[in-house]
Amino acid sequence: MFTGIVEELGEVTAVEQLEEASRFRLRGPVVTEGAKHGDSIAVNGVCLTVVETGEGEFTADVMQETLNRSSLGALTKGSRVNLERPMALGGRLGGHLVQGHVDGTGRIVSRTPSEHWEIVKVSLPPRLARYVVEKGSITVDGVSLTVVEAAADYFTLSLIPTTLNLTTLGIKEPGDPVNLEVDVLAKYVERLLAAGVDPLTATTPDTTHGTDEKETDR
Repeated sequence: MFTGIVEELGEVTAVEQLEEASRFRLRGPVVTEGAKHGDSIAVNGVCLTVVETGEGEFTADVMQETLNRSSLGALTKGSRVNLERPMALGGRLGGHLVQGHVDGTGRIVSRTPSEHWEIVKVSLPPRLARYVVEKGSITVDGVSLTVVEAAADYFTLSLIPTTLNLTTLGIKEPGDPVNLEVDVLAKYVERLLAAGVDPLTATTPDTTHGTDEKETDR
């Protein structure tokens, strides 16, 4: 589990194409400190498993399913990436609950700079639109952000200088792809409602009407 608070702006140092997979070598001295085989690190919002580490770098194998569902397939040697280690139990939740499981991809539509912040418009797959609400949370390339405007096929973000300087969102250009992860709590609520469950009480509707009283007392 992650928080969407990027710890480090890393870099892809090598990409090896495998059969139905890719092996990435990434530089990230902060996130690799104390990291070992089997640990998780989020790369542009995608939870990856560390294969090996050394000299401030780590290697991760990315299967075809992940390449198909995220923008990681577009990474090449020299690409900058957002890196985050999993949250520690008992630590502060600075962003929101992020799984590192990408729901889809969008593209930067436009950027409108101002004196103190920048408005970024991002395209939104129609199937994800119902999970995105004004003032709600969304993860873009692993960065926990607040939605300014939510429309049927796009949303906007207001990015402060810190976000622009310390993440890849400061260098993304119109047309560039980004990974999107919507709030998992919204998806759970939707699933519960579809099943006829009251999410406030976590109970199913009463279906015992007409049941023999003696049977129910047993």
